[in-house]
Amino acid sequence: MLRGRGMILKRVLDNPILEPNPANEWESLNVFNCAVVYENDLFHMFYRAQGEDRVSSIGYAVSSDGIHFNRLQQPVLAPYDEWDSLGIEDPRVTYVADARRFIMTYTAYSLRGITPFFAESQNLITWKRIGPLVIDEDNKDHVLFPRRIKGRYVTFHRRAPDIGLAFSADFENWTDFQSLVTPRSESWDCKRVGAGGPPIETKQGWLCIYHGYDDDNIYRLGSFLLDLDDPRRILARSKGFLIEPVEAWELKGEVPNVVFSTANPVADGKVYVYYGGADRVIGLATCTIDELMDFTLHG
Repeated sequence: MLRGRGMILKRVLDNPILEPNPANEWESLNVFNCAVVYENDLFHMFYRAQGEDRVSSIGYAVSSDGIHFNRLQQPVLAPYDEWDSLGIEDPRVTYVADARRFIMTYTAYSLRGITPFFAESQNLITWKRIGPLVIDEDNKDHVLFPRRIKGRYVTFHRRAPDIGLAFSADFENWTDFQSLVTPRSESWDCKRVGAGGPPIETKQGWLCIYHGYDDDNIYRLGSFLLDLDDPRRILARSKGFLIEPVEAWELKGEVPNVVFSTANPVADGKVYVYYGGADRVIGLATCTIDELMDFTLHG
């Protein structure tokens, strides 16, 4: 088996931290792939949930310690029209300082295919949809940077099998698409890669977590560092992986052998990496931001 040299993400003891709730039909089958925002000393979680029909909605839960969550009984976002009739999937949430609001990126799924959307909120409960984004093909894994760079908003996105970048002045019209992170042959991320949670701004650069998988379709997490002023420049990329599926709930579920992160908030110097385990439950692993930086540069 592949090994992640110097793996530094440590699972919390209470994993999985969120499981399906059979009392609510809309989240009775799977809960996974969540966004998490740390705001006013609370962890606000937005998680993808499915009932027996496998149509995804977005639920909300809140926690004071990042581990034990209380959730609303109804979703905060549910399928609305022909763009998302088959589900709303894989949210990421960024507080965009220039826009003075929270922006959720998510994938709308319907008979049209998969389409990138945004939603905006100022209170983390009510959300107004923005979209569809002006993209002319199936595209997902889009994640906003927390501020403009040289006057433009920046987002990761996926044109398979790569992680790409795109730029916009208004959140709606995205241009200058370009490939950024690509799969590496004979590696744990040799088949396809995709962005994780929002980039973390540090003095050294934008610190980012991503997922990749190999020819055996085993999902793992890695990291890379981008230039603060020019995110098209990769300064470092981890050789090893941060975490791989080893627990029973990561190995077996709706999709086996998956750890898939869409959230990495930082609180008091600790990075909280929330991830979907086998597309069935939500897990949490942590490290310090210094450990994550060192692993990115040397691991």
